[in-house]
Amino acid sequence: MPRWSSFDSFLAEAQNTDAAERQPLVDALMAERPVFPWIGDHQATFAFIGNGVERVALNLDTIQSDPPFAPFTHLEGTNFWYVTREFENDDLLDYLLAVDDPMTPLANDPHLVERVMRHWRTDPLNPTRMDAAQTNVSVLRMAEARPFPNWAAMSRVPHGRVIEVTIDSEEVGFKGRRLSVYTPPGYEGSGLVYPLLIMHDGQWANGPLQVPYIADALIKHHRMQPSLIAMVQSGTGEERNREYGVSDAHYLFLLTELLPMLQTNFRVDSTKIGVGGVALGAVAAAHAALRNPAVFSRLILISPPLGKGANQDQLRELINRFEQAEALPERIFQSVGRYEARARFYRPAQNLRDILSSRRNVAYEYAELGSGHGLVGFRAILPEALAWTFPDGAG
Repeated sequence: MPRWSSFDSFLAEAQNTDAAERQPLVDALMAERPVFPWIGDHQATFAFIGNGVERVALNLDTIQSDPPFAPFTHLEGTNFWYVTREFENDDLLDYLLAVDDPMTPLANDPHLVERVMRHWRTDPLNPTRMDAAQTNVSVLRMAEARPFPNWAAMSRVPHGRVIEVTIDSEEVGFKGRRLSVYTPPGYEGSGLVYPLLIMHDGQWANGPLQVPYIADALIKHHRMQPSLIAMVQSGTGEERNREYGVSDAHYLFLLTELLPMLQTNFRVDSTKIGVGGVALGAVAAAHAALRNPAVFSRLILISPPLGKGANQDQLRELINRFEQAEALPERIFQSVGRYEARARFYRPAQNLRDILSSRRNVAYEYAELGSGHGLVGFRAILPEALAWTFPDGAG
C-alpha cells in the first residue's frame, strides 16, 4: 500500500516536518516512487534530486515566456526540488530541465548553444525519452495521451528489412542522398507486388520517428497492409527549405527519378502509391499529390505550415488548391498539434479540415493531439497515419 496517495499528501507531510528531519521523507518517497513526473488529474509534478544546486527549472515550449521556464521549488533541508503544472489529460509534450541556468531571456543570447549544452538536460527520473541526432528530450505523457512506446524494443514483432542506397537528382540538383527502403516481413520470395509510401525527411523517418518499427507492429496486428516505404534523406538548412517548398523540381524528382528507380528495383503496386511527410515535408507531399493524384493516390499531412510566416502566400495557396482541385488522392490523413503556432499551423489545419471533410470520393481522416511542433508529436501520430494510408482489410 503506497504511503502517499498523491504528491500533495507527501508535500503536506514534509511541510509539517522540521526541515532537519525531511531528508528521510524524501528518501522514502524516492524509494516508493523512483519515476517522475507524478501524473494526476490535469496535473503533473516534476522532481529533481541534486546537492549543491542553486536553481532548477522546467523548460517547456508551451510556457509563454522568455525563457520558457517554470522554476522549481527547493524543499528546505533536503536535496529535493519540485514543480507542479496544469495540463490537459491528453497532452504529450517534450521537455528538458534547466539546472543552474542563468534564467535570462533566450532571445539574442550570443552564447545560447554553450548555455544549452551546459545547463539543459533530460530528466533523470523519467525513462520516457525521444533520442535524436541533434538533441534528446524527455517526454511528458498525461493519462489519456496517445501511446509513446519504444517501437524498436518490441522483440516479439517480426521485422522487415531496411535497404540503404544512395540517389542523385538532376531535377533538384543533389548527389549521394541516402535512400532507406523498408521491405515488410515476407517480402523476399513472395513474388507479390506491394503498396509504396514515399516519406520525406528520411533521416527522421528511419531514425527517431521509428517508421519501420511502427510498420512492423501495424502489419503484425493487421492494422496496415504490408507495404514498401521509401524514406528519402532531405537536404539541410536552406536546401530543405527550397526543395520542400511548393517546388515543381522536387515533384519531378519524385515522379521521373525516384519512382522509376523504386519500380525497377522493388515490386511496387502502381495503383497504391502514397506520399507523405511532416512539417515542410508535408508541403512537398501535398504539392506532388495535387499535381498528380492519379499517381500519388494516398497522402499523409502531418503539421504542414500553411499559414502566417515564411512563404505564407505560396503556402496558403495550397489550401485553395485543395478546394479547387477536380480530383484528390483517394485517401488523405491530416494531423496537427494543439500547441503548434496558431497562425502558422493550427488555424490553417482547421481550414483545410473543413474543406477536405466535405469532399466526396475521398477517404479522409483528421486528428488533433495535445502536442507541439516537434518529433514527439510526429512520432505519436504516425501509427494512425500509416494505418489510415494502407489499411489491412483483414483487420
